[in-house]
Amino acid sequence: MKQLIVLFLFVNLFAACSNNESDSDFYMPGQFEEQDAVWLGWQGYDPYFPVGADIIEALLPFVQIKVITESDSILQICKTYLSERNLDTTKIKFYVISDNEFWIRDHGAAFIINKNGEIQAVDFEWGTYGYRQWLIEKFNNDVKKADSVFSKSAASKRGAVDSLMAVADNIPVLKSWIVMEGGSIEVNGKGTLILNEPLTLSRNNGASKDSIEQEFKRVLGVKNIIWLLHGLAEDPHIWQTISEKYIGFGTGGHTDEFVKFADANTILLAWVDEEEKNKNPINKINYERMNVNFEILKNSKDENGNSFKIIKVPLPDPITKPIQILEAGMWDETYNIPISTFKESDGWAVGDTAYRVAASSYLNYYVTNGVVLLPSYIKEGSSVEKEEEIKKIFAEVFPGRKQIFIDAMVLNWEGGGIHCGTQQQPKK
Repeated sequence: MKQLIVLFLFVNLFAACSNNESDSDFYMPGQFEEQDAVWLGWQGYDPYFPVGADIIEALLPFVQIKVITESDSILQICKTYLSERNLDTTKIKFYVISDNEFWIRDHGAAFIINKNGEIQAVDFEWGTYGYRQWLIEKFNNDVKKADSVFSKSAASKRGAVDSLMAVADNIPVLKSWIVMEGGSIEVNGKGTLILNEPLTLSRNNGASKDSIEQEFKRVLGVKNIIWLLHGLAEDPHIWQTISEKYIGFGTGGHTDEFVKFADANTILLAWVDEEEKNKNPINKINYERMNVNFEILKNSKDENGNSFKIIKVPLPDPITKPIQILEAGMWDETYNIPISTFKESDGWAVGDTAYRVAASSYLNYYVTNGVVLLPSYIKEGSSVEKEEEIKKIFAEVFPGRKQIFIDAMVLNWEGGGIHCGTQQQPKK
């Protein structure tokens, strides 16, 4: 009898310990889940001010806003600008963190929670969007020349922003060796993570897929990882010739441009219909790439072995502008680009006309409590019918949430969008 009692106590103690361990397991919720706050970056670059204020104005009634500026002087400029827009700055929490930029999604903290209501901030390594690797390729594998341009000091300062965000709010930090930007992390909050394979492996040059998977499982609490093979043509790695005379500037394939979870089992995938694929080289590339991704997702399962519902979300018509190739080292404010930006093998010459492509996508949206912020492309010539279809899709996947459309073209021309300037802090 005594042995049975001891065994009974042991089993119950083990169960209690197991339950406690389960409750303390941290994980990253889906962005579509309830949020305590949203962090925004505000830097001293005037062209970003209007879209930054538009995002704040749209979000202010729905969620606590936390704004990071890079200095006290920029903080004052920010408050003055928002006040002139008749926005109540007393409802916004402001922070000053050196070297912060607008693109807080990428270099800011990724927040994880557990069932006990605790929160942590994951501090990923910062690799400046793989800039060093891009330089090595640009200089034909001349590492010494690439390192003469690349600044490790600047990279380390930007890389400290995520941990400093946590310190500012008294949040514990979980350090990770993974090099990754937040715009390429897409989770369903139940254990599944979607990654862009070429981008992830290039950022972590030399690391195996298995080691990367194990680390993501450790820091994000995921169990199931889906590797996609392509990003959008409009989102090349840094400066690239995309096709023919089309050039672009981007991250190399962030997931927040082409694939998102609308809920734990519904995936939104950027799409080009077959009848549009031959309208231009950009459409053709995206048609081929997203079809490959679709096949992968169609054959993938969630963390419980269930198939996903996949909704194809139309891409806006490609947005381009003619530019001139300038002499080496020259830049101007009309998006013209110096020839020194490109590899010699690209074949550009000073005076050539090229077509710069904006990183435009309806999937670079931000969703939070009661609202979804979407980019609008009608003014840029994209079809009204396509945007009406977008409204219907988002009303279906986010029922009851208000839709607010924002002109984010200044961000799209710089390789990003609305989502890139935000970082959710989940509700504990």
